[in-house]
Amino acid sequence: MNKNVLISGASIAGPALAYWLGRHGFRPTVVELAPAFREGGQAVDFRGETHLTVLERMGLLPELRRLQTGGSPMRFVDEDGRTLLRLPAEFAGGEVEVLRGDLSRVLYEHSLAHTEYLFGDSIECLTETSSGVRVEFRSGVSREFGLVIGADGLHSTVRRLAFGPEEDYVTHLGYYAATWQLPGDGPGVDKGSVGYNVPGRLASFGADPRDPARAGAFFVFAAPELSYDRHDLAQQKQLIDDVFSGLGWEVPRLLATLHEAPDLYFDSISRADVDSWSKGRVCLVGDAACGATIGGMGTGTAVVAAYVLAGELARARDDHRTAFTRYEDRLRKFATRCQTGGDRTGKFLAPGTATGIRIRNTLLSRPLFLNGMLKLGEKISSTVVLPDYPTALGSSQRSRGDNPSSPVPRMM
Repeated sequence: MNKNVLISGASIAGPALAYWLGRHGFRPTVVELAPAFREGGQAVDFRGETHLTVLERMGLLPELRRLQTGGSPMRFVDEDGRTLLRLPAEFAGGEVEVLRGDLSRVLYEHSLAHTEYLFGDSIECLTETSSGVRVEFRSGVSREFGLVIGADGLHSTVRRLAFGPEEDYVTHLGYYAATWQLPGDGPGVDKGSVGYNVPGRLASFGADPRDPARAGAFFVFAAPELSYDRHDLAQQKQLIDDVFSGLGWEVPRLLATLHEAPDLYFDSISRADVDSWSKGRVCLVGDAACGATIGGMGTGTAVVAAYVLAGELARARDDHRTAFTRYEDRLRKFATRCQTGGDRTGKFLAPGTATGIRIRNTLLSRPLFLNGMLKLGEKISSTVVLPDYPTALGSSQRSRGDNPSSPVPRMM
């Protein structure tokens, strides 16, 4: 087998897969459209035995525990700021919660010894040959790889090029979400987040878990599928402003920071469903295969999937078809169970009616109901048995710096 493997996407699934492929003797290359490694982002979490087992086998668990945020408690208030519902840190934070940027950096650094990174580029065309996949890059470079893996999220370029248009696989779940960084003089909160609901809308802000002097806004609203330019931030900001204009509480102050914010994230809350995760020499991992924008345990699933896919490719030796089949057979039910949580996220954060808001607040104020939800989440995330795949480099407990000749990533 041609052991050169191209991975599209350098967020979570991509670097995690590169790490394991490198340990199994493959030569991974990761291509990322962003010009450099991405810092920042919301908090992400791991929960249950399955997630923690993979992190432990990667040797990352102690480092991530040092970086963990301690969880993010949530508070919902009325227009006058009176508390209606409090949720503990573990409700959203799982057993280990870290900032997405910290997790990405750790995975990136641990994968560097065996991985070539191509920043500022993307895949334009895929052509399968008798021996591999010919890849045409946006930069004009053409190269051949043994396999191509799409780890490029819900709006996957690899899935679009190899499987078909996005609308065939991505389902809008009726809501949109937006986040942006608040300036230093914005509304403050000591820890966690505080939010205000009207039917179908949530406006909230929260402290940065690592830097209390910083805070970010998080808005969610119900809407049918919208037509907008995903690269036009001004258009997206105006859309958000139009939806939330006229609301009380802290909303006017939060909206006042929106148009100057340089880092807006805006996307639909959607779900990806792909009948088969592989096609020829191309395979999908993480959100590209079975993602949900928010609430689908996508980060933990991506790390688990990367571990299993790399392990099955090594176990199957030259038979990528068998490896892809075993990978999907082992993980599809697990990933689908985790993913279904995303179907409820919008309705939980921004119930569509005043009655729905009251019911949510009442139920989650009851400790028995809340504890049941926490236990259910842990159970769902621990429903797969993980093989222990021997690696070409022996124990997986390698720390950064073990290989002083680690290559420097190429910037394009």
